[in-house]
Order: sequence, then C-alpha cells, then structure tokens
Amino acid sequence: MKNLLKLEELAMFGLSIYLFDQTAFAWWWFPALILLPDVGILGYLVNTKVGAVMYNITHHKGIAVLVLCMGWYSQNEWATLAGIILFGHSSMDRILGYGLKYSDDFKNTHLGRIMGGKELEA
Repeated sequence: MKNLLKLEELAMFGLSIYLFDQTAFAWWWFPALILLPDVGILGYLVNTKVGAVMYNITHHKGIAVLVLCMGWYSQNEWATLAGIILFGHSSMDRILGYGLKYSDDFKNTHLGRIMGGKELEA
C-alpha cells in the first residue's frame, strides 16, 4: 500500500510539472521555488505547536488547490504559480515520507513517524 500511495504522489507531482508547463513562467522558476514551502518549518523555532500549524499550512494540498483555483479564477499568474508550487512540493514531500505534522513532535506525521529522512512503519 505504501508504494501505491507513493506512486499516486508521483503522479500528482507530475501533474504539478504539467500545470507549471502551462504557465508563461520560464522553466527555471519551478526548481527555484519548489523548496520554498519549507519556510513553514521556521515555526518550530517558537515551539512544536506553532511549527506544526505553520508547516501544515504550507504543506496542505487543500490549501494548495484553493490558492491555485483562486489564481486561475482571478487570472493572477503569481497566485496560480504559488498554488502549483505548494501542490508540487506537498506531493514531493509525501513521496519522501514527510507528511503533515502533529503538534507533539516534528517526526510525528499523518504518514507515521519519520527518522533520519526514512519513514518508519506505523
């Protein structure tokens, strides 16, 4: 099941690349911005609760789709780009085993516990 979910995330990451290709932005914008949502991790400098909230806001696919749709609807290319990047980054993270965070510990995710970049069986 875990591999099937990773294949699903890979397909969604591919979709983000396709959607990006439909924009007018130069190709280098995608790799330049794909790690930007990790700025949400800075909340962990305050505490684990704030960190989890900030991280989850910048890694939630529902929020990414909402931003993307608002960008399309308003014809705002920057909001569209932000939504695509948020969506692609979230898929990329889930391929690597990083899920949305619980407030008790950075390593406690909705995909199970992670340790040293490798996920553990839940």
